Amino acid sequence: MRLWLRDGERRPDPVPVKTDDRKAVLVGLLLWAVALVVTLVVGAPLLHAGGGTWLRTLLVGIVLGLLGLAYLAIKRLRG
Repeated sequence: MRLWLRDGERRPDPVPVKTDDRKAVLVGLLLWAVALVVTLVVGAPLLHAGGGTWLRTLLVGIVLGLLGLAYLAIKRLRG
């Protein structure tokens, strides 16, 4: 196995794969929201015992997901 190849020895780069980034962000956002609901319903003893970090982490995940959606919307508008 060689680490360096001369330009003439390289194969051409593959064509980039078209992906739906919005769908991936929406799935992640949905998972954060489900985790938040589960934590609020089942994790009441955890939250009362000082587990507020869990709640804050889930809220930050949701906010970052929404920012990701906004970024993708702006990116799509600009072409």
